[in-house]
Amino acid sequence: MEPTIRKAVTADVRPIHAALLGAAAAGAMLPRSLSNLYGHLREFTLLAETDGTIRGFCALAVLWEDISEIRSLWLDERLRGRGLGRALVEACLEEARLLGTPKVCTLTYQTEFFARLGFEEMSKDSLPQKVWVDCIHCPKFPDCDETAMLRLV
Repeated sequence: MEPTIRKAVTADVRPIHAALLGAAAAGAMLPRSLSNLYGHLREFTLLAETDGTIRGFCALAVLWEDISEIRSLWLDERLRGRGLGRALVEACLEEARLLGTPKVCTLTYQTEFFARLGFEEMSKDSLPQKVWVDCIHCPKFPDCDETAMLRLV
């Protein structure tokens, strides 16, 4: 059965949290607290599930009047390579268009994946709003090892 994409609800927060903690333990992404996830639940508008089980998700956060960020993209490793990640990112890009943010960025370890979707590497210095809102609180700041990427929508 193909996963369906839907908006996240509060009952999804704990499974999202568990998946993020597992990915963070593997060094694939940064962890987020439960309180952070509840506070930013509306950003997690894209969640794929099959038979009631979450198989993938991502969030789109508005950073400023002209830029949004794709965050916390996660896929069940058994479904990678089947187009689900692409579908989640494309849904985020469409949401960014609807919100009126012509630029979409991401900070990622998955540069090849995002490059295939039209994102290009950029300097983190080009994202002052991101740095001062989020990055300043990150345990890796100022020595971030993620790559900043950008795409126009």
